[in-house]
Amino acid sequence: MHQEVGLIATVAVSFVFAAVLGYGADRLRLPPLVGYLMAGILMGPFTPGFVADTALASQLAEMGVILLMFGVGLHFSASDLLAVRGIAVPGAIGRIVLATLLGIGLCMLWGWSLGAGIVFGLSLSVASTVVLLKALEERNLVNAPSGRVAVGWLIVEDLVMVLALVLLPALAELLGGHAVETNHGLGELPLALTIGLTLFKVLAFAAMAIFLGPRIVPWLLTMIARTGSRELFTLTVLAIALGIAFGSAAIFGVSFALGAFFAGVVMSESQLSHRAAADSLPLQNAFSVLFFVSVGMLFDPSILVRQPLAVIGALALIILGKAVITFAIVMLLRYPIGMGLTLAGGLAQIGEFSFILAGLGVSLGLLPHEGQDLILAAAILSITLNPVVIVASEGLKNYIHAQWPSLFESFGRKRQITLGKELEKIKALGEERERQHQLKMQQLIETFPLFSQVGEDAQEELLLLFKAKSAPPGERVIRRGDRGDSMYFISSGAVEVRLASGAIRLEPGAFFGEMALLSGGRRTADVIAVDFCQFEVLERRDFNMFMSHHPNLRAIVSEMAQKRTEMNVLRQQWEKSMDLS
Repeated sequence: MHQEVGLIATVAVSFVFAAVLGYGADRLRLPPLVGYLMAGILMGPFTPGFVADTALASQLAEMGVILLMFGVGLHFSASDLLAVRGIAVPGAIGRIVLATLLGIGLCMLWGWSLGAGIVFGLSLSVASTVVLLKALEERNLVNAPSGRVAVGWLIVEDLVMVLALVLLPALAELLGGHAVETNHGLGELPLALTIGLTLFKVLAFAAMAIFLGPRIVPWLLTMIARTGSRELFTLTVLAIALGIAFGSAAIFGVSFALGAFFAGVVMSESQLSHRAAADSLPLQNAFSVLFFVSVGMLFDPSILVRQPLAVIGALALIILGKAVITFAIVMLLRYPIGMGLTLAGGLAQIGEFSFILAGLGVSLGLLPHEGQDLILAAAILSITLNPVVIVASEGLKNYIHAQWPSLFESFGRKRQITLGKELEKIKALGEERERQHQLKMQQLIETFPLFSQVGEDAQEELLLLFKAKSAPPGERVIRRGDRGDSMYFISSGAVEVRLASGAIRLEPGAFFGEMALLSGGRRTADVIAVDFCQFEVLERRDFNMFMSHHPNLRAIVSEMAQKRTEMNVLRQQWEKSMDLS
């Protein structure tokens, strides 16, 4: 029975259906994405039973697109792409061009327009990042040369599709569609000027994001991270992603997808990018599920009965046509046979960008709804069959290796060695950065064993909270009677705590200044640098915030401060008794 439902009902039922069918798809050794699409089909207006609010679902899907593209930008690595540019750039662009031409040819056979053919061909030319990464992870190939090439290939495809999303609205009228309101009146200008202004806006936005973003976003994330509030950090990450996406559309007239992608690219330059990715991942996953569910709602299953030959033609183009094109390009570029077969099998499917392009094509009047149904049907079938295609490509690889071992081993070996060296350099640089970070953490624990009481996340938080300070010999670091505004940790050098009864020497690994912070009183002694000293300083606000999150550490510091106080009192009493005697 068809019924109107609100936002909560749409989200709740979407998640329930997606969870159940996603689990069922996984049990059948299929990507959960197939289950999410099936959930959308069951909730859509073309099947009996519950019917969700498709208008609300489409808005939630737009949020899913933004977060999906934000995730793509967050994991974008220019160094990885440069390492595989010799195969990824010409391979991805060449396959997009050839697959699009095949798509145009199919549409001409069906009597569709050139504009429909371009949108249809572009939609079938790009593979799903989600599906490919899942397949690579299952076979432990993510960090293998073929896996790195596949990821680089997908990055190039994604960049080309982002450009297509920008240019299609500008070219819509020329291709037989209609202009959209987001063009801000550009549709009334000559075509060349329209395209020029569109590209100028994109370049202006990209320049602003590339040059201003890395100066502002990492600083902002560091400032928020220093508050120690995980929810505030996550909120800031999402605010940056959604804010840049919305601002790019409102000010520059570019798509939400492009704005979100650049937001991720800018944030990836921060040392906190891994934390940003981890904190935003649950929301990315949730809205990505809603995106695939909403896509499934648009699918009319009757297309399988009404146009079976068209569905088979589109599926053949995706599985056979794209696989042959991919393998041929890899062979022409003189890369190994095994890599060509791995790429041919893994990229023989379509996914999220295909849905975005199809939706844009329909909204521009370029692609008929029948074309969108064909794309959805081909996507569901190609994703479902992709594990079989990968197994078949691996079987073919083993067969060629057994029949022609010398050819298999020697073909493309030179290119493979060169590529391997480039990837090893990048891997070594990444490992060195990680080693330096771990060394810094280790030095923190070795110098201040006190911090071994907290976890690694808290230790990283401390590194952000600490402010470096130095003092030459003889400088007064703390003056008696001053307000306690910070706690000092000695990294190197030594200081003397000047009490009325004498001086106490503190070496590296010790700390001072905590008593006034804990009691809220004034400083009770002067602290003088004996050597050239390096300190890590924790200010009052950061001290109170950090200790409130780690009460066990506060208890230890309080206990040590109490012992110091008692020792000072006993020392003063002893010296007083000596004076009297």
